[in-house]
Amino acid sequence: MPQEQRLIYMTAGSADEASAIGEALVGEHLAACVNLIEGMRSIYRWQGQIQRDTETVIIAKTTEDRVAALTERVKALHSYDTPCIVVLPIEGGNAEFLKWISEQVK
Repeated sequence: MPQEQRLIYMTAGSADEASAIGEALVGEHLAACVNLIEGMRSIYRWQGQIQRDTETVIIAKTTEDRVAALTERVKALHSYDTPCIVVLPIEGGNAEFLKWISEQVK
């Protein structure tokens, strides 16, 4: 049975932007933790053209009840017109860690 905790996968155009988003999410108790992975190479179609960019991956840990607020906050902070924000359920894991996530976003 899925837990109430969620992973949120996002990308940002720079490490500085990703860091600012991460700081806001943790500081505002919208995420318990944010991981930043720099140097991802992305190839995608945007406005009819194939684009190639370097981005930073953002992975946030939160709870289901914080997803909507987290999504709106990221959209307000993000430089992209259509930022990648994808919610992934957590099916299980270290119970103490999952409890910690829930405690941090209250």
